[in-house]
Amino acid sequence: MEPRLFDAHCHLDLMAHPDAVADEATALGLVLFDCGVDPHDFARAKKRACGRSNIFAGIGLHPWWLADGRCGPAEVNLLCEVAAQERYIGEVGLDFSARFAGSEPLQIQALDRLCDALVQSPLAGRVISIHAVRSAETVLDVLGSHELLTPSPDSPAIIFHWFSGTSNEFVRARNAGCYFSVNERMLATKRGREYARQIPLDRLLLETDAPAQPQADVSAQQLITSLKSVSRHIAELKNCVVESAESIVLENSRFIFDFR
Repeated sequence: MEPRLFDAHCHLDLMAHPDAVADEATALGLVLFDCGVDPHDFARAKKRACGRSNIFAGIGLHPWWLADGRCGPAEVNLLCEVAAQERYIGEVGLDFSARFAGSEPLQIQALDRLCDALVQSPLAGRVISIHAVRSAETVLDVLGSHELLTPSPDSPAIIFHWFSGTSNEFVRARNAGCYFSVNERMLATKRGREYARQIPLDRLLLETDAPAQPQADVSAQQLITSLKSVSRHIAELKNCVVESAESIVLENSRFIFDFR
């Protein structure tokens, strides 16, 4: 079926029935960016995506996994080794919330190593989905120090997933040409709605960040319902019709991920 909606940030491996969701998404015209959180899961995710033109698998290493010890140096090595050869990267980034205090140097080192690996192995059309909680300034500093924010033929598309930083950080990311993927929970806050209003339509993507809990029983139809809700809110904030907002956002997704 012709693509109708694109979920720019979800986690199939954290769902109870990932293959069933992928099959249902194919039937319903839903395209998914399956953002990894553990590099050990990537081989399975990529195998799932290889048989489906509507699934894009990204290798990732969630900063939570580093902060709480679920992943360590071996996983960082694996991430960098595999990501150097891959077009799609996510979820990676930094989380400096109180829950993960003390792990900041470890997280920064991992992100810095990943960026170095990507720079050493440039690849046109690369996409990176970024987690940045109380850390957007540092994320932008790391990306900038590796010139990943400098426009060039090999510059990656940087997507800030569920942006929650300060106004100054938001402006810096927006001015750097970053994309922003927006979900229902982001729009549930006053700040999130204001950021969504200020995101240029040509830099806006939709996401679900599903599932809300690991091993939750999620369906592709539920993902579509969530994305449709975000579209309606975006249209209200932008004072435009829903169909127009959905069309522009889908074209953004097509441009970044090059699907038809």
